[in-house]
Amino acid sequence: MTLLLDTHAALWFALEDAALGKRSRALAAQALEESRLAISAISFWEIALLIQKGRLQSDLPGTELRLTLLDTGIAELPLTGEIALLSATLGLHPDPADRFIAATAILHQATLLTADARLLDWKHALRRQNARR
Repeated sequence: MTLLLDTHAALWFALEDAALGKRSRALAAQALEESRLAISAISFWEIALLIQKGRLQSDLPGTELRLTLLDTGIAELPLTGEIALLSATLGLHPDPADRFIAATAILHQATLLTADARLLDWKHALRRQNARR
């Protein structure tokens, strides 16, 4: 089964940030080893915006951060029309990135690795792993 990294979880994993819990890090490492670790293309849009707004400090521009993440073996899942349409129907808060990421996880039958309380508390059958654990 695919393990889909939420944007912050992908950054924590790549930067070896202690915010990513031990169990989550182990699950991500195993998924990477088995070519089952993925990130939504929309996360790169979110990363670029965070850099642009100064909320994410990076010596690399978003384009290079993307290549760095993909070079580790993380698979990029594209934003498709099917994902976009599903995201519009989800009973989820209005954050577009979260909607696209959740829809990507649902359509790919993936487990979402996230620390976002709104996604973790969302009443939906989507499989989730708390990234802080």
